[in-house]
Order: sequence, then C-alpha cells, then structure tokens
Amino acid sequence: MRNVKQERETIIKEWTPGLLPSAQRKIQNYTFQEIDFRQIELDWASFELSNTTFLGCSFKEQDEITLIKKGAFIFKAPQDLPYNPFRKSLYRYDELMEGYTAEEDNSVDFSIYKHFSQTRNNPTINEALYQRIHDHAIDTALRDLIEIDDEGMTSRKCIGIMGGHSTKRTDNFYLKTAQTAKLLAENGYFIASGGGPGIMEAANFGAYFAGKSDQDFMEAIGILLKAPHYTDKGYHEAAFEVLEKFPEGEESLAIPTWFYGHEPSNLFSTYVAKYFSNSIREDTLLAISLYGIVCAPGSAGTTQEIFMDATQNHYCTFGYYSPMVFLGKKRYEIDTLIFPLLKQLAYGRDYFDLLHCSDSPESILRFLEAHPPKKPNHQE
Repeated sequence: MRNVKQERETIIKEWTPGLLPSAQRKIQNYTFQEIDFRQIELDWASFELSNTTFLGCSFKEQDEITLIKKGAFIFKAPQDLPYNPFRKSLYRYDELMEGYTAEEDNSVDFSIYKHFSQTRNNPTINEALYQRIHDHAIDTALRDLIEIDDEGMTSRKCIGIMGGHSTKRTDNFYLKTAQTAKLLAENGYFIASGGGPGIMEAANFGAYFAGKSDQDFMEAIGILLKAPHYTDKGYHEAAFEVLEKFPEGEESLAIPTWFYGHEPSNLFSTYVAKYFSNSIREDTLLAISLYGIVCAPGSAGTTQEIFMDATQNHYCTFGYYSPMVFLGKKRYEIDTLIFPLLKQLAYGRDYFDLLHCSDSPESILRFLEAHPPKKPNHQE
C-alpha cells in the first residue's frame, strides 16, 4: 500500500549525509512536491540525478543552481497566484474561510473562485497547467487519506451521499440525510459528500455529530435553522455558531469544486478535496465510494451522478460492485421512476441485489452492512 507521506519522510532521512554512502546517492525518476530543503543539509553536488523533478520546493540559492546544472527540473508558481498548485495536503474549512467576515467575503475560497472565474472559459496555457497540477496534487493527497490498495479497495469504508444543493436546512430530507450520515458514521463508515450546501452539508453535518447525543444533534439543527438557505444572510454564521458550541466532531470528507464556486463550501467536513475540474471531482467522489452511495432527493445534478454511478457499477469500472441506496421512496419509486429504471437496467447483473430504496436511516444501515462491495464473478 503506497503512502506518499512516508515516502517523502523516508527519502529525506535516508539521503541525509552520513547515512547514505556517496556511491549510492542516485535520485532517479523521482518527483518531490512542496518540500522546504532550506533547513536540510544535503550535498547536492554528490548526487547523481536522472529525470528528477521538484514541484514547489524551496532551496538555498546555491543548492538550486547546483540542481539546475545537474539537470533537475524545478517548477515554481507565480507569487500572485491565489492558490498553491503544488500543495501536498487536502484543504481544511478554516483554511478556505480565512479572511471571511459577515460583512464581506474575502476568504481564500472566494478569492480563488474569483481568480478562476476570470479565465474559466478560456484560460491561458499556464493557468490551465497550474490548475491541472493542483488537481493532481489533490488526487495525491486524497489517496494518502483513503489509502487505496493494489486491488483498488480503500482502507476507509467510504460512502458518498448525494442530493440537492438547494435543499433548505428546514427540509425534512435535510434532517433525514443528517440522521442517516450520523448513523452510518457511528457504525464505521466514512462519509463523503460533494462539499457544498443543502444535502451535501447535511451529510457532513450528520457525520460531524456521530457519537453525540440526539439532544445535541437537534440543538445544532435548531441553530442552523436561523438561516435555512445558503443565500440567506447569516448562513455561515449559523454554522460557525454550531462549531463553536460543539467544537469536537467526527471526521468526514468533502469534494467540492470551484466550477460551482458561487455555492459556498460547507464547514462540517474535516478534509476538503477541492478541485478546479468538476468532471474529475464528480468521477472521483463516485469512484472512492466503494461501500456505496446514498442518494437523497435532488435535481439534474443528482440524477446525473446516479447514472454515472450506475455506469460504473454496470461495467464494474473500478473492480467492485457497490451498493446504490435511495433515500426517498416517493421521489425515486413514484415521482421520477429512477429506482424501477435502475432495477430494470441491473436485472440479471451482479449488482442487481445492491439496489435499495427506503425512507428509514436504520433500514439503510442494515442494508449497507448486509451488502458490502463485492468483486465480480467474471468480467462482463
């Protein structure tokens, strides 16, 4: 199982002078990302370099000159770029919200969105490359978090929760989604959402309150009701009030995008894997949710994600069949007929028995526990 963080630490330790004979000091086919070498004493002149790249690393001036002369590729971002394309960790909500006030949103998050919006339809070559490198860095940090083994399985039991971004905090399905996420997190599942408002916030909020009493949970819901919709004044302030009153929460993941940067990222996730590319973000969220997805009511975006996941299941794209659960029998069995359609599509396939529709968080938990991801009997 690959752990990039451990690789970095091991490499720096082993390459410290005195621990590695000079005859063995070869750096071949390595890429280093966002490491500050200024405080590390290395005799770079004694190393043999071959296809060696440094992304966003810092060096003493003479060391950098030495490396360039030895053929190293050193890439740095412009000083005025509002994001670090070479970052080596996922975001945290407080990092993204830095600079935000109730009077004016000067947050890091919104600043990056404004920068992205200036060229989103026609970015320069450099801007497009920096965005792609950034999203690759988020990919790497996300793999560090969920630890994917050689067969494609994650060490965390990831469940993605989908649903409408416009769902108000007063909506019954906001409450049901939060209750479902809380129950699943309390039983060992790692909740992931699209990271935005509405059902996505309900998912991260519910996971945050895993292990807390129902009384605390409902008290926090009551605070959020002060600003039901993400466009309402005081929306973030209500979330901040909850976090201040209940400062210790359980972990969860958000995977939002600056493509929809006008929608605020919710504040209840521990880790934020925020992408520029919406298509990569959507595919990633579904790909890592090997222990299943739970779909609350939503609109076109949710429907698209449902059929993207159905396609992944139909062709066993990532080596496993995964549960697909629908929260809302009326919505999915009657109003839209999506659930019967998927049952028809899956009939005779290995994932047919992994489809479930319910209005009960307890029923959803029982189904997911009884239906873990499974390897196919044969490739279809």
